[in-house]
Amino acid sequence: MRVVADGSRVISRDTSERRREITTMIRARGSVQVAALSEMFNVSMQTIRKDLHYLEERGVATRAYGGAISTEVVNAPVEPALETKRASHTEAKERVGRLAAGMVKPGESIMLDSGTTTLQIARFLPDDEDLTVVTNDFDILSVLAQKRKIKIVMLGGELRRRNMAFYGAQTVAALDDMSLDKVFLGVDGLDIERGVTTHHEPEAQLNRRMVETAREVIAVTDASKFGKICLHRIIGLADLDALVTDADAPAYIDEAATRLGFHLHRA
Repeated sequence: MRVVADGSRVISRDTSERRREITTMIRARGSVQVAALSEMFNVSMQTIRKDLHYLEERGVATRAYGGAISTEVVNAPVEPALETKRASHTEAKERVGRLAAGMVKPGESIMLDSGTTTLQIARFLPDDEDLTVVTNDFDILSVLAQKRKIKIVMLGGELRRRNMAFYGAQTVAALDDMSLDKVFLGVDGLDIERGVTTHHEPEAQLNRRMVETAREVIAVTDASKFGKICLHRIIGLADLDALVTDADAPAYIDEAATRLGFHLHRA
């Protein structure tokens, strides 16, 4: 190995040596990014992807959007069944949903991400003819369809039956011409360092596009999701405008809200 004169890049000529160094970095940092590793080792991103695939096969890391995460970091590896989600923490989700619904103003256009907490927002929204709701969630559509005045925009795509929501290129493309006031993001995992995460990569991709379309980004979650990290990162907590949670949320989230600059609402 040699280091160039300015010290900004490390050039490794030995594949096994490079992979050992990447392994050390993953274990020390928890995650790595393909682009950064490509520049650091002065090799192509395709070469780095092969390295990460090699390390994934050996249980060192799990591939994630744009990089890889240490298998020691991902602590919520299994997505619960939809029936389990619906039955868990129902009272807390109702309180969070009611509070979040109260944040919607007449005349606004909002996005409701798929999820059992965002479903509660749909339940508590006022039936206002000036309100437009966009969603990719079949259950949310069913609730909103019972309201006579709300304008509903359903995103198409491929139905994922595990959570009864639509995903795919068609779903993402449907957002290209939209400009929304608020997006309410459901949460599978929420961690101070890793941010908002989810189990399903197409969901993370769609959620990031949702965030780009909205002027205000609001995450909604009950306290059970704090400290959990799922495989696919959506956004960091600093990218949130607000977080709506319940009274059992850990005390450290107050300090994080102040430090990272988002509004914290407890139901």
